[in-house]
Amino acid sequence: MKKKTNQYTLGSKILTWFFAALCLVWVIPVFEVLINSFKGNTFVSLEPFALPNAESFAGWDNYVKGMTFGNYPFLKSVLYSLFITVVSVALILLFCSMAAWYIARVKSTFAKIFYYLCLFSMIVPFQMVMFTLTFTADKLNLNTPYTIPIIYLGFGAGLAIFMFIGFIKSLPIEIEEAAAIDGCGPVKTFFRVVLPMLKPTLISVGILELMWVWNDYLLPYLVLDRTKYMTIPIHVQYLKGSYGAVDLGATMAVIMLSIVPIIVVYLFCQKHIIKGVAAGAVKG
Repeated sequence: MKKKTNQYTLGSKILTWFFAALCLVWVIPVFEVLINSFKGNTFVSLEPFALPNAESFAGWDNYVKGMTFGNYPFLKSVLYSLFITVVSVALILLFCSMAAWYIARVKSTFAKIFYYLCLFSMIVPFQMVMFTLTFTADKLNLNTPYTIPIIYLGFGAGLAIFMFIGFIKSLPIEIEEAAAIDGCGPVKTFFRVVLPMLKPTLISVGILELMWVWNDYLLPYLVLDRTKYMTIPIHVQYLKGSYGAVDLGATMAVIMLSIVPIIVVYLFCQKHIIKGVAAGAVKG
């Protein structure tokens, strides 16, 4: 027994050090963006891995320049990104949880086909449908920040429904039957009984979808009219001067401003992601 315990302890230590090193590898790029956001443009190019010193330190000038550069206000991009993210995630959580409950509880051919179509949507690469999607979005007037959440709902449904179904199948159906006996219809049963029990998966799905929508560049770039609407990732690309010159210091500052909110949200909510994924993996 002692031998096994020692082996287990040694294995745990090795895994701990391995994942700590792996974590460090993932953190280094973020740290590089942070230190370069406080350096002058020339020094970002010449000494990208050096810490800011008296000569290269630019203070908050890069942040001010990044937020005021060009004709398109950075605050406007923030508001568009915030609106698109919040509305898209809310739609995904509401409609996908309802759809997952229907699929999990209704044993019909239609429910099975719909479920497999959702799984298939997770496999198909975005690049295969992006040109057709752009054409369809223009025809249906889905090319504004106020309508693009509908497109995000379609693309985010696959993962969300898959996770919700896994968790719903682990819930005792007797609770829903008791609610029906007490006079609750399907809508009331869902919102008063099922939805509160879905809290762990709601949080985990919400965080995963939030990180995806907030950081997404390709879909808004293809669908939105860039002369009128810019999200933060698109705004970063257009931080160019004359002849295509890029102010790297200002660009790093704007990138830092865009990733800090999502990092903070993830750090505070990461335990809920693990709980939700584990809960959704109980039954498939």
